[in-house]
Amino acid sequence: MSVESKVRAVTTATLAKMKHEGEKIAMLTAYDFTMAKIVDGAGIDIILVGDSAANVMAGHTTTLPITLDQMIYHAASVVRGTERAFVVVDMPFGTCSGDERVALEAAIRIMKETGADGVKIEGGEELLPCIKKIIAAGIPVMGHLGLTPQSIHQLGGYGLRAKEEAEAEKLLRDAQLLDEAGCFAMVMEKIPAALAERVTRSVSMPTIGIGAGAGCDGQVLVVHDMLGMNKGFKPKFLRQYADLHAVMTDAIGRYVGDVKSGDFPNEQEQY
Repeated sequence: MSVESKVRAVTTATLAKMKHEGEKIAMLTAYDFTMAKIVDGAGIDIILVGDSAANVMAGHTTTLPITLDQMIYHAASVVRGTERAFVVVDMPFGTCSGDERVALEAAIRIMKETGADGVKIEGGEELLPCIKKIIAAGIPVMGHLGLTPQSIHQLGGYGLRAKEEAEAEKLLRDAQLLDEAGCFAMVMEKIPAALAERVTRSVSMPTIGIGAGAGCDGQVLVVHDMLGMNKGFKPKFLRQYADLHAVMTDAIGRYVGDVKSGDFPNEQEQY
């Protein structure tokens, strides 16, 4: 089933212009209609329907279990709540790991069935055949280098990446290859700030950092993290702009108390 696509205010051309003019790009995740409406209405430039939904929405310890059908469900919900922001959707684990035709079919399904604006793919040179095939089909692709959560078992943890010269040089080369392949933007996750700044200067596409310093063209966070909904998760790169865990716990607790005491509903709250 396909949905009607619409051109939102922020496009790939908008993002390229923002980099050229030195305007920073703000990006957040969203996984459902209600959150998307709030995030979009607040003026965000890019909404990422991340495979982090596996963690945030489903309670998995990694992003690997989420399926293509589940990503499509989340993305379609987000698109229905978005008017302005560019919506990009993570290609889930396994969709770009083998046959290029399988990857293209998955990307086409995402675009047709969600109305999103593009897809995001983790990995560099090794995934270039898939990335090029998807771009050739007219689908905008955002790259993702550094800490790539879909490769967490291979990487051996969520630590800082590209600390050593060899890995840093590979990341720089991968970024340039993604740029040459036609990616419209790229996320760099948990790498040294100096390296991220060097990469940003070396590519024409906008770079979006998460734990990659201020030298990137933009920043991204998981919305539930920056709103303080995930209690106890406070990595160095995260700035919490609210403590919704405390606010929501208090509100729900007061509701429970009012129901138990018979205070809710009162005479004005019934028909």
